[in-house]
Amino acid sequence: MIESMFHMHLPLLEKILRPMIVYISLIAFLRIFGKRELAQLNPFDLVVLLSLSNTVQNAMIGDDNTVSGGIIGALSLLTINWLLSRLLFNMPKLNRAFEGSPSVLIRHGVVDWEEAKREALTEIELRSVLHKQGFNDFSEVEKCVLEPNGNFYLEGIKSMSDDAQRAELRRSIEELHLEIKQMRTDLAARGALPI
Repeated sequence: MIESMFHMHLPLLEKILRPMIVYISLIAFLRIFGKRELAQLNPFDLVVLLSLSNTVQNAMIGDDNTVSGGIIGALSLLTINWLLSRLLFNMPKLNRAFEGSPSVLIRHGVVDWEEAKREALTEIELRSVLHKQGFNDFSEVEKCVLEPNGNFYLEGIKSMSDDAQRAELRRSIEELHLEIKQMRTDLAARGALPI
């Protein structure tokens, strides 16, 4: 029993290379197919992402179901991920080229439908993103960006600050006070109101 758990049926180098090749291929495919696949916006995208893991499982482990084979595969995945992260961190130009650029979907409350179309986002999906962030309408959003990692960044249109609102309110009250004072003076001049 112990031997069947730990005796690998594939050569060690193959067990290391299989997960690394699949990892790099998946990264490249997700980059080619766009940020939307990372955003998991609808049930179809979620099914694709869940199916990917099952689809590539055999390519990563081959016909080896041993514990040691699984440990070597996991170690290989973690190693290639760590190496790639360090490489991209130390080479910012390569990182920008590898990750791609953000897509600005809304500016000043106006949706860029061409950009949304390039990202294959429908109006319903975009509204869903807004609602999750507490916005009710596109006009409330100063900026909506789909980041290369699939996350959405939303910034609301800023209303007047409290200080500005208080100053505006104070001016309005002063204007009303002057109007009332002028009306009293006019009425008093006509004899309709005692001063």
